[in-house]
Amino acid sequence: MSQSIPLPVAITMGDPAGIGGELTLKAWDKLHQKAAQPFFVIDCPSRLKKLATDLSLNVPVREISTPIDAGFCFGQALPVISEELHEAVTPGVGDPRNGSAVINSIKRSVGFVQNKEASAVVTNPINKAVLYQSGFNHPGHTEYLADLAKSKTPSVMMLASKQLRVIPVTIHLSLAEAINKLDSDLITHTIRTASTALKQDFGIRTPRIAVSGLNPHAGEDGSMGSEEIDLIIPTLEVLRKEGIDVRGPLPADTMFHAKAREGYDVAVCMYHDQALIPIKTLDFDNGVNITLGLPFIRTSPDHGTAYNIAGQGIANPNSFISAIEMATTMAKAKVRMWSAITLIAIFVLVCASECPSPSL
Repeated sequence: MSQSIPLPVAITMGDPAGIGGELTLKAWDKLHQKAAQPFFVIDCPSRLKKLATDLSLNVPVREISTPIDAGFCFGQALPVISEELHEAVTPGVGDPRNGSAVINSIKRSVGFVQNKEASAVVTNPINKAVLYQSGFNHPGHTEYLADLAKSKTPSVMMLASKQLRVIPVTIHLSLAEAINKLDSDLITHTIRTASTALKQDFGIRTPRIAVSGLNPHAGEDGSMGSEEIDLIIPTLEVLRKEGIDVRGPLPADTMFHAKAREGYDVAVCMYHDQALIPIKTLDFDNGVNITLGLPFIRTSPDHGTAYNIAGQGIANPNSFISAIEMATTMAKAKVRMWSAITLIAIFVLVCASECPSPSL
């Protein structure tokens, strides 16, 4: 692909009975006239055309054969690589008979990135309960992506907006389960993954990582809990010796005001609500879910299929648009990083070839 047409972003179908199709149409409508990186969606072209008509959206749909075609038509129409559905779609009513198309859309998008035909994957929301009825046997979206990538280590979830990036060490567990699951290995893996991703995917050379305590006031020297003293502090000391700029444990109730946020690039929190309450309070409509630790870039909007409003034309596309823009920014940062590494390697080789061999 020529340098004037960057690799496009691959967008998945998501649950066709949800709001994903509407979000995709609205995202193209907003982004196609900007100097934006092109994207294409793997979906059913006839479904999207009908949806655009039903919702009175002036979005032309053009079927393409390969991702490279997206860059040539993106300014005039939404590029779609066909993934046909087995049954007609009723908005708000999930149909397991269309599950194979939803799964194929995810699989094909990852394949395009792995083949360097696309720069990143943006996933529309799926309904796991519906997919389970069609034979889907993974706990969720992220686990399926990790399986496709043949990833050997657990992924890490980041929520990001313009104001804040957060990572919960434990995610969808009860508070009691989260506390029991916390250990040095999990905290270490989360922070190492965050540090690597901030360098590779966000172009931050020396990431600053703020880490919350578990207890109120970060335990207050053991008077409100011992996890900080027994677990978190020793873990962070090891990470500092590795050269990671990690700060804490900090009281979670004072980490997220404006001045505090200026002092770090990401906040790592011990459990789900510690991380997600502040970012959803600051920017509920524009938060982006980013999966760290995969060998490719994956983002998604921070919401579900929204069956209750599907087909009504009222879905807010902001989080989905932010997910596309975030994927584009990350892809460009990764290209810059690898370009810099390549130049350094060439410089080292040239210097080595020009240096005289030592005399014996």
